[in-house]
Amino acid sequence: MNTTLKHWKEAATLILAAGRGRGFTPRAPSLFDYDVLLLKRSGKSGFMPNAYVFPGGVVDASDFSSEWLDIFRSFTNSPTFGLRSVKQHLETRPPIFATDRLKLGSPIPGEVALRICALRETFEESGVLLVAPKIEEKKMLKNIKDFGYIEHYGVNDLCSSELTKWRALVNQNPSNFIRMCRELQVLPNIWALHEWGNWLTPASRYGTTRFDTAFFICCLQEIPCPCILCQALGYRWSTPSEILQSYQAQELWIAPPQFYELSRLCRFPLLNDLHNFASQRATAGCEQWMPVVVSNDEHHISLLPGDKLYPVDSPRDSEAAKNTVPPSKDHQDASPLHRIVISDRYTLRVQITITPKYNHVLPVAHSAVSHDSKSQF
Repeated sequence: MNTTLKHWKEAATLILAAGRGRGFTPRAPSLFDYDVLLLKRSGKSGFMPNAYVFPGGVVDASDFSSEWLDIFRSFTNSPTFGLRSVKQHLETRPPIFATDRLKLGSPIPGEVALRICALRETFEESGVLLVAPKIEEKKMLKNIKDFGYIEHYGVNDLCSSELTKWRALVNQNPSNFIRMCRELQVLPNIWALHEWGNWLTPASRYGTTRFDTAFFICCLQEIPCPCILCQALGYRWSTPSEILQSYQAQELWIAPPQFYELSRLCRFPLLNDLHNFASQRATAGCEQWMPVVVSNDEHHISLLPGDKLYPVDSPRDSEAAKNTVPPSKDHQDASPLHRIVISDRYTLRVQITITPKYNHVLPVAHSAVSHDSKSQF
């Protein structure tokens, strides 16, 4: 982990999509054949209390522990333990991915450790454990040799009591995740997680704690057995459109990054299409996004990279971006726009005219959330 950061805590989050099955209660007909997992934060949390978020959390020192070299022993001949190489030039990579972790004292590549963090936090928070059995190592190594990467592996098949025991231990001490993998002879399924994005907390929006968060996405064929999640309070599996509609109806609250990413997922009603896109796109890399929040008389406006008013010099290492000019109300010109307009806590709209970088997709307009179609999304 990077202890040299002044204003940030490194974190990782997982957008977990899964096909429906295993006896879940049927719902109204939907264009989507999959659901996304959201978890409700505690009302006592100092960061976005009561918000519904994707599972994830802060990087722990154990995620970068050299003990992982023994767990992944068969894969250490590959620079990133069998993960596919990202084509993005190093100088344009977000620092959370580009930082040389060896210089910080860890032999574990950042792209590996961040995935371990996302998997560990997902297990801690939801009980969903994504692992690959070590008995499959030979097959996995053959895939690296033949194809250059490892196939996707599914969710665990451990019994509920075993999951409950280990989940409690990992919550007590994150280093028990290493112990669990060693004793159960499993590997954290880093290969099922595809790089999706990198969001940074804007200044002065959610208290003093700020996070530099790597976003990953994983697609499962079906939702894990409900008993796995029985202890996760405030969890829900819903389609992207259902979540956005519930947000607009003030039934739950999501932060702007979740709003933006769920709107992106609306491009893909079918799980297979989402999985194929995420898998193929991930090798292109991603862009670091730190929203710069400004205000006018009517709205808060969250400026994103590429917007005509986004600071030329990245404000990443400053406490706040204080000199940004409030946006003009005239959006009819051809100037590039990439922003989230926040009218109130439950009313967001995205204005975007730029082309996404790194083969990513634009959010889809959601009629239940925004009715201004001229320059939205």
